[in-house]
Amino acid sequence: MTSITKDVVVIGAGAAGLTAAHELRRQGLSVAVLEARDRVGGRLWTDTVDGAVLEIGGQWVSPDQTALLETLDELGLETYPRYREGDSLYRGRDGELRRFTGELFPVSEETAAAMTALIARLDALTAEIDPDAPWAHPDAVALDTISFEAWLRAQSSDAEAVDNIALYVAAAMLTKPAHAFSALQALLMAASAGSFSHLVDADYILDRRVIGGLQQVPLLLAERLGADVHLGAPVHRLAWSDGGVVASAPDLEVHARFAVLALAPTLFERIGFEPPLPRLQQQLHQHLSMGFVIKVHAVYDRPFWREAGLSGTAFSPYELVHEAYDNTTHGESRGTLVGFVSDQRADDVFTLDADERRTRILDALARYYGDEARHPVVYFESDWGSEEWTRGAYAASFDLGGLHRYGPHLRAPIGPVHLACSDMAGAGYQHVDGAIRMGRAAAADILTAARRAAAD
Repeated sequence: MTSITKDVVVIGAGAAGLTAAHELRRQGLSVAVLEARDRVGGRLWTDTVDGAVLEIGGQWVSPDQTALLETLDELGLETYPRYREGDSLYRGRDGELRRFTGELFPVSEETAAAMTALIARLDALTAEIDPDAPWAHPDAVALDTISFEAWLRAQSSDAEAVDNIALYVAAAMLTKPAHAFSALQALLMAASAGSFSHLVDADYILDRRVIGGLQQVPLLLAERLGADVHLGAPVHRLAWSDGGVVASAPDLEVHARFAVLALAPTLFERIGFEPPLPRLQQQLHQHLSMGFVIKVHAVYDRPFWREAGLSGTAFSPYELVHEAYDNTTHGESRGTLVGFVSDQRADDVFTLDADERRTRILDALARYYGDEARHPVVYFESDWGSEEWTRGAYAASFDLGGLHRYGPHLRAPIGPVHLACSDMAGAGYQHVDGAIRMGRAAAADILTAARRAAAD
């Protein structure tokens, strides 16, 4: 067992943990980063599968993600726009496939009016929500004790309008059924992106990608930290007191003045805390759970859909693949479609064997793009639900009533232990931008505490 002493031990080498470690070391504190996996990046992972470069995890950059954009500039990384020329596709409640341009789906006038009214109502409510304190809204309790689905149905009797608006948050973002989370949780999701309209606008929320892959952010941060990053080091015990912390991994023990827990709060149970976490924290973590989505990558010899004047963007709350996009890698002649299978539908297809699941998913893509979609040269499913150190995707969210009850305590330090993760973010919630913001905030809090201790 190797034992080392540092000012700060950071548990988790995702964007949040590495940002915190980088900021702390830049300010003169010594750090050790312990990562359970054999790689850095957490839910960011750019990999080569059968000769195709794929973004297994997060990948998109939007204009409001200023913390991420600043980091990309600092690291010298460039972006390129998602392909969006041509028509998008939508399959409605009647089963008909329609081409369209713009943001609003090609639905009947009545449904379009209902969707427009719902979006306006949600935008108005979102404007009243502080993403860092949604529980402070005057109607927080009422909004947090009604499911998003029930709230939508109370606003509109148009079933297709409700299904489409639910799609933007439930399947596309929180990756849970709309009956499983509250209206307040949905408003936090919208407020974290600036408005509900931003969630509706795929050209905004899925604006750009990073040349070479988004995992370069943690890779380059880790490169700057060098030997202070320890891979294959799952922390199984964290002893803490006013005097500091001791983090124990199988072959490494780190003594430090402070710790940063930079992992999803749903994974805290993997660590034995001595003494146990305070009662409120113990309760809080029992009301958080990960969503679940399968990210499907299908690579073809060429982007054939472009020949038909299609952008590759497709939506339907009634299809197995509820959304799909042209995800062709920068500089690549082959074409890639990325599709998403979410929540209950993801559960259902994992009852099938791998070949049948692939057939079902490719059939769903073919319902948008035609028979050629059934024949990719590379096929891969990102299944974060079975990944030991993640256990779901994209992020953790509260059950009904949990956000207003426990949200104010989600980011509160526990003695010398500070918390940083995109699951805890306000602005940038569940995105890399939020992870960077939380990493910066944890580092700033520790620096303040260290200076106060030195002054005493």
